[in-house]
Amino acid sequence: MKTLTPRAITAMKGVEKIAALTAYDYRTARIMDAAGIPLILVGDSVGTTLLGYANTLSVTLADMIRHAAAVVRGVQRALVAVDMPFMTYQASIAQALRNGGLVIQRTGCQALKIEGGEFRAPTIAALVQNGIPVLAHIGLTPQSIQVLGTRVQGRSDAAARQLIADARAVEAAGAFAVVVETVPAALGAEVTAAVKIPVIGIGAGPGCDGQILVINDILGLSGDFRPKFVKPYADLGAQITAAVSAYQADVQNATYPGPEHSYE
Repeated sequence: MKTLTPRAITAMKGVEKIAALTAYDYRTARIMDAAGIPLILVGDSVGTTLLGYANTLSVTLADMIRHAAAVVRGVQRALVAVDMPFMTYQASIAQALRNGGLVIQRTGCQALKIEGGEFRAPTIAALVQNGIPVLAHIGLTPQSIQVLGTRVQGRSDAAARQLIADARAVEAAGAFAVVVETVPAALGAEVTAAVKIPVIGIGAGPGCDGQILVINDILGLSGDFRPKFVKPYADLGAQITAAVSAYQADVQNATYPGPEHSYE
């Protein structure tokens, strides 16, 4: 199987819906790739899902490189994009090129994800012009949580117009697709119609070209945290709890290990 390219992802618009997921480790990435997921994001959500941070702002470049390299090793076909963490690209275009190039070199990923719309277009353009494909991210951007909070974006007329302008700006800058997060469904559909690149929604309604969710959320591994847009497809948290409890009971009752688990 050939690895999907950014151009191949762009070409999916209007042809088939894009099912994207986050991954943070080799084994999970292998499963997703075998299942046919075309776009895997190594999100800075690794901070809250695996590393125990309160939000994504504490995630470092080293964190992202370590997890992204593991994901890339597990993938044969899917395109792997990697989140650039907070304050590793915002200071200047030179900083974005330096750190973005480092992520590409050390992980082997095919693209970076950059948060921000119209105001971030010059950075996106510089990355693309220097051979680094970009997946843009607009709407609710988690790295701006201190300013935006977690509320739905684009509810006023002015905010909706700005979101459409943001989508058009990142498209013009060369992004091959754009994630739109936590906006009204009607606006998600409007943004999708306004650009020729795929719009991948997360809490942006069914009118987008595709959807992306955090793998821990769909597997039931995020505890009580469940945004409205999340649909759990399994309850592995409960299954893991039951398995661990059964193991503990077997050890305490001396029923494990049994003869079949022991060496002569």
